[in-house]
Amino acid sequence: MAALSTSLFSFTHTQCPDKPSISLFRSASLSFRSNSLPTFRCSLNTAVHDAPIEEKVDAPIEKKFPSFPTVMDINEIRNILPHRFPFLLVDRVIEYNPGVSAVAIKNVTINDNFFPGHFPDRPIMPGVLMVEAMAQVGGLVMLQPEVGGSRDNFFFAGIDKVRFRKPVIAGDTLVMRMTLVKLQKKFGIAKMEAKAYVGGEVVCEGEFLMAMGKEE
Repeated sequence: MAALSTSLFSFTHTQCPDKPSISLFRSASLSFRSNSLPTFRCSLNTAVHDAPIEEKVDAPIEKKFPSFPTVMDINEIRNILPHRFPFLLVDRVIEYNPGVSAVAIKNVTINDNFFPGHFPDRPIMPGVLMVEAMAQVGGLVMLQPEVGGSRDNFFFAGIDKVRFRKPVIAGDTLVMRMTLVKLQKKFGIAKMEAKAYVGGEVVCEGEFLMAMGKEE
């Protein structure tokens, strides 16, 4: 038989009166009784949820996404790389381990000089320029005294296993990671792993070879 109750929410076993009650939420409760079954009672704890709940106000969208950190700004990049407009394709370095790896960004904008021709009605960053941009990040890794490089004797020697996964369009931020895999100082050859991302998804990847000339 069922009986209506308005007491605190609790689970009570008739054979275990010393068990503590468990409070949950406000509602009327039902008690079930039977000659052969124990009694259970469900009811409301009014003390738990009567306190007002502060509403969470979402921050404006322009404050939700922090900017990339700056480990090297454009002036520091220009001090290392010999490239200049319109062929300097690295805007900022956000992580840097000299002679090991670097992560840098290229802000792709409709004002980039290649978009009028590639393509007028659908601005897509050319794949060869993505490769060039990643090679420049590789240059930032290798053009350091720690690995025997300099801005005067560094060359992009080759690429292998390059794949373009998704198009990069005006408005995207290209995030490029270059990691040194193998360095043969005797021959001045560095092998690097390259990956480029937009929005956390890989858009381009491959293996790069860098060649370093010897000082005379």
